[in-house]
Amino acid sequence: MSMHAPTPEKAAASPHPGMGFREFVLFIAGLMATNAIAIDSMLPALPAIGHSLAIDTANHTQLIVTAYLLGFGAAQLVYGTLADRFGRRAVLVFGLALYTAASVGAIFAGSLEVMLAARVLQGVGSASTRILAITIVRDCYSGSHMARVMSLAFLVFLSVPVLAPSIGQAIMIVAPWRAIFLMLCLLGVVLLVWTLWRLPETLHPEDRSPISFAGISHAFGLIVRSRVTIGYMLAMTMAMGGLFGFINSAQQIFADAFKSEELFTLIFAGIAVFMAASSLLNARVVEKLGMRRVSHFALAGYLGVTLVHAAIVLAGVENIWTFSALQGAMMFCFGLMVSNFNSMAMEPVGHVAGTASSVLGFVSTVGGALFGFALGQHFDGTTLPLTLGFVALALGALVFVLFAERGRLFRADVPLSDTSS
Repeated sequence: MSMHAPTPEKAAASPHPGMGFREFVLFIAGLMATNAIAIDSMLPALPAIGHSLAIDTANHTQLIVTAYLLGFGAAQLVYGTLADRFGRRAVLVFGLALYTAASVGAIFAGSLEVMLAARVLQGVGSASTRILAITIVRDCYSGSHMARVMSLAFLVFLSVPVLAPSIGQAIMIVAPWRAIFLMLCLLGVVLLVWTLWRLPETLHPEDRSPISFAGISHAFGLIVRSRVTIGYMLAMTMAMGGLFGFINSAQQIFADAFKSEELFTLIFAGIAVFMAASSLLNARVVEKLGMRRVSHFALAGYLGVTLVHAAIVLAGVENIWTFSALQGAMMFCFGLMVSNFNSMAMEPVGHVAGTASSVLGFVSTVGGALFGFALGQHFDGTTLPLTLGFVALALGALVFVLFAERGRLFRADVPLSDTSS
């Protein structure tokens, strides 16, 4: 809460008393940024971390990314239920405090085991920001007002994957790799103090709901019985596997496969711009064309790009520029796919949206992290294992979309009654 209580008039006019609109948008964007910066900022530091912690196999440094993702994905199952019971503010404070404390643990980690434990806990803490950011916005706004807040926050959020590796690289120019975790710790402290000082409780007391295992079981039953939800959830998992496989291997690819480590942060930022641009394009065209047509064409493009990429690698003509261009094209298609896959998976289970969103986040993040880790562990100094993995995951995504749509692609969006069984 604000230390200065708002006047009754302002309290009545504001959906989040004590916090103005611009501040609210920046706060939500900050919450949304914690996850991406915790992953991408340390990618340039992985070799230094591996050397410092005596990790004798280069591929094993990828565990530092995967451990975070596993904690982040698994914790999404519980935060929604806890926030409905105990309120948004208390649960967010807990998550941010854990994120901050785990960052301190990573700063002082002297072994791979301690680092992985800290990263898992950091991911568990960060998961609160993913769930609570959207939930708090939904508490305060609806309809076009909610869309405006999320769009403005998303513009800030999209800049994080572009800038985060460069931030990590810049820190390492002037300080050891542990300073990156100090930066994450300071980010957690800022957001924690901001929450305690300025954020009111956005869940009305009468809307608090008890933790009901019967209700959770009912929601799970609805999810597993929905062909559309299961199909698009698993398709999204395949796509996330490709993204995490790239993130896991990116630093090694530029350093070892292309001997161009100095270009890593610049090209990584360029690839991230493609994904950001596709997200903005999707917001403009999805209402006109429909989620199915946009995402299905994007999936076709994604599969086509991965096949071309694999063919180039097998022909022996891969270089840093073909890799970067095709990776950018793949991420452009990814941005058009995943948000729509998520929306379509949620359509038949909107009446249990909280639990459904948690399950989707858990399956797609944990499953994607495991697929991505498997791809990364096959890195052999070339891009061949990664590109072949992209093809396999793209084909898997296509199979699950065909399952969800009963074999019919590129249709206009259809009524729920036609998709929920």
